[in-house]
Formats: sequence, C-alpha cells, structure tokens
Amino acid sequence: MPYIDGFVVPVPSDTRDGYAAYAKSWWPKFQSYGALSTMEAWGDDVPDGKLTDFRRAVDAQPGETVVFSWIIWPDKATRDAAMAAMMNDPDFAESMGAMPFDGKRMIYGGFTPIFSVDTTEGAA
Repeated sequence: MPYIDGFVVPVPSDTRDGYAAYAKSWWPKFQSYGALSTMEAWGDDVPDGKLTDFRRAVDAQPGETVVFSWIIWPDKATRDAAMAAMMNDPDFAESMGAMPFDGKRMIYGGFTPIFSVDTTEGAA
C-alpha cells in the first residue's frame, strides 16, 4: 500500500521561484530512494480560520506563503529506508543550511491512505 509524507511550510513569498528550484532539485534524490511521485503546491487560497488554520500551524508571517507538499512512496518500508539513508547522505546534511524557508516552522508527518481516487493520470 502506498505511503504518504506530507509537509506544510511557510516560504517567503518573493522566493517562489527559488523554492520551486530547490524542491525540484530534490526530486532525483527522492526518486533514487524509491519515491513514486511528489507535489509542491503554492498556497493561493489559504483562509484564516476561527480556531486554527494552515498559516497558524506554521506561524506564517506577513510576506510568507504557505506551501503544502507531499511525497508518495510505494510503502512505509521504502519510505523508512529512504529517510534512514537521507540522514547519512552528505547532500541532505549540506542542504539543511540552504533551505529557502525556516525549517523549524515546517510541519510534517507520514500517512497511510484510507481512500484514494486519481483521475489525473497524464495531466501536467
């Protein structure tokens, strides 16, 4: 069964292109570790909530945009092996200091799908 890593992060709005380039640069590494797909989604309709919301979850400041992203793995074992390998990967350690966002405010987690429909095959 597929396994999903999900991320929400505040990114300085004026660094959208740089963030996209950074995220794209990591895809070959994730793919080499067995990832099936990834998605980076730039927030453009992220409303303020009454009790909680995406912006508060990551303490987004004025001038920051919330990014929602995920990586799909073939299973949890592949994802766990990939995460262990990345912790020993010098490229990963080096990139931690070059992230175009405040990684301390990123939230993330691993998820087991309980329902899925995908009608986007072949879509860009």
